[in-house]
Amino acid sequence: MSDVLSYDHGEPNHSEITDPIEMLLKDNNIPTLGLGIIENGKLTQIKVYGTLEGKTAAPYNSLFNVASLTKPVTAMTVLRLVSLGKWNLDESLDKYWIDPDIAKDPRHKKLTTRIILSHQTGFPNWRWQNSDHKLSFEFDPGSKYQYSGEGYEYLRKAVENKFHKSLEVLAKALVFEPLDMHDTSYIWNEKKDAERIVTGYDKNGKPYEIVKNSKPNAADDLITSVEDYGTFLIAVMNNDLLSKTVFKEMESRQVDTKKNKYFGLGFEIYDFGNGEIALSHGGSDKGVNTIAVMLPKTKQGLVIFTNVDDGYKIYEPLINHYLGEAGKKIVKIETE
Repeated sequence: MSDVLSYDHGEPNHSEITDPIEMLLKDNNIPTLGLGIIENGKLTQIKVYGTLEGKTAAPYNSLFNVASLTKPVTAMTVLRLVSLGKWNLDESLDKYWIDPDIAKDPRHKKLTTRIILSHQTGFPNWRWQNSDHKLSFEFDPGSKYQYSGEGYEYLRKAVENKFHKSLEVLAKALVFEPLDMHDTSYIWNEKKDAERIVTGYDKNGKPYEIVKNSKPNAADDLITSVEDYGTFLIAVMNNDLLSKTVFKEMESRQVDTKKNKYFGLGFEIYDFGNGEIALSHGGSDKGVNTIAVMLPKTKQGLVIFTNVDDGYKIYEPLINHYLGEAGKKIVKIETE
């Protein structure tokens, strides 16, 4: 293990812990961690630490709510439709859906799949953050970056209206089934999920209610396992899902978000210079902190699922340890 993960705090309760990751979790009060390690384009390790709900040991196929790691799955589902010639990246969505809140604002005509997947809609993250709880444009679509879950939900309604199928049904046919992702769903299934779901906690160890969606949210609350999400990342990295043209669009910089960091279509892009990039996305909700990173050039990747409000505290040591120099570059771009 690297120095980052080999602590020596000399506290008596560390004496029986030999696994540096377990020590890291104990030091940071992380109840449960799901970890997926990708090397040479294969999922080589799946590790799950901790418990499901404070008592039962979490199995390797534990189910996590992954918050915004939902968005890349939605993006790939829609980009599959684009690859199959059934959906257009740059067509105005007003043919399929116009939100009543913005129907009178002509800017809705500028909304396209490309603009939504790269977070340039001009929408707030969620409409309930506005004092009147209504959807509105904060700037012209396509003019700059602003992260928005509303954009993804807008796209979901347009796609569902065109195909007369729910996002769950489309994702199943286009992504989950082709990749054998049998533990992944936008919708809560009591029979299947209740026994393996990981409870989320606040910083004081108080559990949150488990989110049980009865219809898909394109931006949030996907339920999945480390193995399924690792499988998904590998399929993205190896381009098993998209046409060459659409794949190129996906990993092209659509908009700047900060120095050496961009949004593509569904993923953030870290630019290390010399033609090397990382594709990444994170998720954060009550009792959820998750991140996924891919290095297309070296075919490495990392999945980190945690179940606590401040789970992000352990990202840096894990990313540095498992992704080496590239990991350090990601951390540097993030913290500068």
